[in-house]
Amino acid sequence: MDSEIKEEVPVHEEFILCCGVETQVLKCGPWTNLFSEPRANRPKLLIFIITGNPGFSAFYVPFAKALYSSINRRFPVWVISHAGHVLVPKGKKILITSDDSNAPEINDIYGLQGQVKHKLAFLRTHVPKEIKLVVIGHSVGCYISLEILKLAPELPIIRSFLLFPTIERMAESPNGRIATPLLCQLRYALYVFAYLLLKPWPEKIKSFVIRIGLRMMNLQSEFSVLNVLEPFCLANVAYLGGQEMMKVVKRDNETIKTYLPKLTFYYGTTDAWCPTEYYEDIKKDFPEGDFRLCEKKIPHAFILHFPQEMADMVADWLKDDLSKI
Repeated sequence: MDSEIKEEVPVHEEFILCCGVETQVLKCGPWTNLFSEPRANRPKLLIFIITGNPGFSAFYVPFAKALYSSINRRFPVWVISHAGHVLVPKGKKILITSDDSNAPEINDIYGLQGQVKHKLAFLRTHVPKEIKLVVIGHSVGCYISLEILKLAPELPIIRSFLLFPTIERMAESPNGRIATPLLCQLRYALYVFAYLLLKPWPEKIKSFVIRIGLRMMNLQSEFSVLNVLEPFCLANVAYLGGQEMMKVVKRDNETIKTYLPKLTFYYGTTDAWCPTEYYEDIKKDFPEGDFRLCEKKIPHAFILHFPQEMADMVADWLKDDLSKI
């Protein structure tokens, strides 16, 4: 089934300037510019995926394609990269619209709050106001999703799915205890190491190393993932990670309470970023909420080997909402 999805689902790649920063957007379905479509032909809903960190959107394509197929191709599914996590490949053009050029530049756009504002700016400039939204966050994308709900209540978000949500106590989690000293105290040493090691490599060597790595992990990518070995992108990944450790501390109960009927949380049983005690705690605090614990031992990085399973679950959760559109 996976091979059929890869061959049949159309995916359009765009590089845009969003708030002055190069941004990759991958779009499943025939709709590439929602504003150029006549109103009668515009889809009534957009499914918008916000990645974890690293925000390499190419790795989310199998999940986006599987989800698009699972909802019978009725609505577009888009994935956006994080600011600073991609560079435009040689020979690719950046699409610039008047709205992009007028969007305000954001202070500290590569940081956590900057990434929130980056996604908000995209939604406000690239999605018509009448189109309903389903927002899917993964990992820190869940934190960003909650911030969007809080900061932009005017957006017509009908559902938000928070998959393996890192929305609290990140530095206290098993992985956080390891990552915090690396990303906070030793961040500049990591920068220097990445630049000294990777900057001299020609593109052919980087492509070869990535091909070997993907083969060893039994993965494929139809779009370039050279950014995995770009020092500039890796520095921004580490910077965002450090901010996550320092700033994702207290759960935003007020926003969760306000939007609880729209929220579905999915926690893993083997997730060292948000352990099961976080699931138990939030379930106690919001007994009426939709909190689900994985029964399939799907890992935090589900996009690598379990995109179809997650897509089928999300599509099933969406059935009632989509039947009303």
